[in-house]
Amino acid sequence: MDFAFDTTLKSRKFLKDLLENLTLEQLNKVPEGFNNNIIWNVAHTIVTQQLLVYKLSAMPMIVSDELVEMYRKGTKVERDVTQAEVDLIKGLLFSTIEKTKEDYENRIFQTYHEYTVTTKNTLTNVDEAIAFNNFHEGIHLGYVLALKRCI
Repeated sequence: MDFAFDTTLKSRKFLKDLLENLTLEQLNKVPEGFNNNIIWNVAHTIVTQQLLVYKLSAMPMIVSDELVEMYRKGTKVERDVTQAEVDLIKGLLFSTIEKTKEDYENRIFQTYHEYTVTTKNTLTNVDEAIAFNNFHEGIHLGYVLALKRCI
């Protein structure tokens, strides 16, 4: 599982670097033809990882319910985020994965509620959730790169 966690951390480092090199206005911009912006996609990856790994394992999530409601699947940008919110999201990029790795190594994930994702794959355990999460984050990294070209 080390490879999966390393992949996630490297992907999130890439996202963090983007957040640090774009203005707040650029992070909040929703270009024509898109439904969401860069910061939404970054926050969505954090929220989705928490839902796939913690919520479906019947464990308390690290992120707030408010953050989940703003960035879960099916949501869209409702307002511009503040710099303080960007800073929170930036911090969660790593703290969530570091905590997940620690919890995984401590074997706290004992149960898992099966969940069928949009691609019709059914996740049956936390290992599959962690593996699928990297695929999901790759999709949103692609969206972020496309959005960056349009702003």
